[in-house]
Formats: sequence, C-alpha cells, structure tokens
Amino acid sequence: MRRADRLFALVQLIRGRRLSTAAWLAARLEVSPRTVYRDVADLQARGVPIEGEAGVGYRLGKGFDLPPLMFTQEEARALALATQMARQWLDPALALAASDAMSRVLSVLPPRVRTEVESQQVVAVTAGLDLVLAERLQLLRESAQQRRRIGLRYRDQDDRQSERQVWPLGCFFWGKVWTLAAWCEQRQDFRSFRLDRMVSVEPSDERFPDEPGKRLADLLRRETGRSTLA
Repeated sequence: MRRADRLFALVQLIRGRRLSTAAWLAARLEVSPRTVYRDVADLQARGVPIEGEAGVGYRLGKGFDLPPLMFTQEEARALALATQMARQWLDPALALAASDAMSRVLSVLPPRVRTEVESQQVVAVTAGLDLVLAERLQLLRESAQQRRRIGLRYRDQDDRQSERQVWPLGCFFWGKVWTLAAWCEQRQDFRSFRLDRMVSVEPSDERFPDEPGKRLADLLRRETGRSTLA
C-alpha cells in the first residue's frame, strides 16, 4: 500500500470508531505500531485533528470532514449481500432504512461496478421473519430506544403462560430467532424472552428509569463475567 493510501485509510479507520489503539490500527493496516505512531504524528502536523496519544488510543476531533467514501468492487459486493441478508431479518423500519442506505451506496458507484454488484453470483434466499414477528420486533426495539415499559403475556417452552411487566433493554438475533433482553419487575432480575413465544405485547406510555444495575450494559457485563469464569 502506498503511504498516501495508508494515511487516508488510517484517517478512515480512526474516523469510524470512538477510540482506536495503535495496536488495532497496526493490525488493520498490516504495519507496525511504530509506523502508526509516525503516521499519526505526520497527520497531526498537517492539521488533521487527531486526538489522543500512544498507549491510550486515537479519535478524530470534531469539525473535520473528508470527501464521500468510495468503495472497491468487493467492498460494495459485501455491503450489498449483507444488506440483502439483514433486510430479511430486520423489522420493517430498519429494513427500509437498510435498503435506502444501499441505494445511496449504489448511486455513487461507477456504472460498471454498480452493474457487477447488482448481478453478483451470491444470493441470500430465505423466508426471513413473518410480518407479525417483524412488526413485534419494531415495537420492542422502539420501546427499548425510548425506555418505555411494556406488558407481556408470555408462553414458555413448557407451554405455561405468565404475565410480566418488563423494561425492554435490547433485541438479540440468534440466527433464526430474536429475543428480548429485559429487566423483569416480577423477578427483579434480567430475563430473556423469545419473540415467537410472546402471546401479546402491550406497550405503555410510562418510561422506566435509567437505573444503575438494571441497564443493558450491566447485563452484558454479567454475562461476559460468566463466560470468562466458564
């Protein structure tokens, strides 16, 4: 890779993350951390507002802009296929947003590359989510984003039904099954609910608090700790 191309790629990598360590950047660019330190110093000297330092990480300061991103043919193919696959397992609003985003990518590609991408030989053929589950996913996702309490009537694997009041925290995709991670008021603990076992979902206008110990980050931290111990 030419140095000019590497410097451009370095800025793009830093731009795309909150904080990037020299080791991570070096691995992505296939150079040594010392080369990253030297390139960052050179970019800073040229006026690129890269903040941070060696041993901590780097980020791009506010107010800096670059020309629109361009994609290689393989990158565009990968994006198109990923969008095609994801669209079938997303809720209607996100599926539409994914399609619109891909349309924007295709619109800036050279005609030859766009034709190649649109006629690629890898096609994702699957039934995806049915409409009921897709709409339920959107409702739960939006409730989690807005921190709105919901009521669930739920059927477990033994076909026993229960009613819960939960704080929706996030939706997780497991290949063909979506689950809702939530704080359950009845159990006073985190619980996971499969969307296809939900008998009914009743959204509320009542917002739940952003309470320490009951956040998605707390759940993920706990599960990561269990995995480490195992």
